[in-house]
Amino acid sequence: MHKYLIAIFLAVFSTSAMARDSISIVGSSTVYPFATIVAEKFGQSSGFKTPVIESTGTGGGMKLFCAGIGVDKPDFTNASRAIKSSEVELCKSNGVTPVEFIVGNDGLAFASSSQAKPMNLNVVHITAALAAELNGEANPNNTWADVDAWVAKQTGTELLGLPNRPISVMIPPPTSGTRDAMGSLFMKAGWKKLGLEGKGYKSIREDGRAIEMGENDNLIVEKLVSDAEMFGIFGYSFFDTNRDKVQASKLNGVELNFDNIASYEYPGARPLFFYAKAEHVGVIPGMEQFVQEFISEQAMSMDGYLFPAGLVPLSDKDFATQVAQRNKLVNKELASN
Repeated sequence: MHKYLIAIFLAVFSTSAMARDSISIVGSSTVYPFATIVAEKFGQSSGFKTPVIESTGTGGGMKLFCAGIGVDKPDFTNASRAIKSSEVELCKSNGVTPVEFIVGNDGLAFASSSQAKPMNLNVVHITAALAAELNGEANPNNTWADVDAWVAKQTGTELLGLPNRPISVMIPPPTSGTRDAMGSLFMKAGWKKLGLEGKGYKSIREDGRAIEMGENDNLIVEKLVSDAEMFGIFGYSFFDTNRDKVQASKLNGVELNFDNIASYEYPGARPLFFYAKAEHVGVIPGMEQFVQEFISEQAMSMDGYLFPAGLVPLSDKDFATQVAQRNKLVNKELASN
């Protein structure tokens, strides 16, 4: 840790008449509902104020979190993917030490209206539907039947019988960790299985077939309900709490459910994170207690209060690892380098 920066921070904080006496959290829209529940529990029982949480998206949250230390900078950031090396460097350059916690598991839903005819496909079909270019040419596929035929020809496999239904998929924005997860779990994985070279999977088509949405996943659900032709990509918790409105396609023959996410058999399974700013621990009131509330059996276990909200718990071994990390932070063992 940059001790001179901490000294400056402490001096500024002490002369700012407690400019901020509540925890500030930014980041992922996917983790936002879980962090909000924890924050409310924390505010009700800890004696500290309820933390203020902003849903900025994972990328946006990392920029704010890594911008520096001080009462005008957030204490935690939620993330639906791990911190990038470039973000680690940004944090380091600004004297920030991020402490990583994994809070549970999630799965990307490829969902449509519950009133639509179910469509089961493989990740290669998602890639062939959304990539800007295929084999060096503009994506020629306009319907799912086109995708089916193109994949069958490319891979020498049989048709799945996908419908003559227009491709219309709502996708997360570039600032979202869910967009990053879509890129690695769907686009990159499908690209490799299709035997395509280069990194064309990173470029998403911009001809209206892929529709970039904001951080509000509830809006995607609303649009799916109003248009049975469309699909949307978002986290399991939003699917789980809207089962009466939407359905999730099987991917590679695997259903999106609790067991398949926990086992990582579902191809869209991923971990969820939050990061604590070590330099703020012991300075911003309640940070240690908030981490203790979040990384706990009462929050994260099968019997915990986050499970009904759609968070898939960690294995016992992985949970024990997070508890050990929590204890290090609380005991200030991670507050200096």
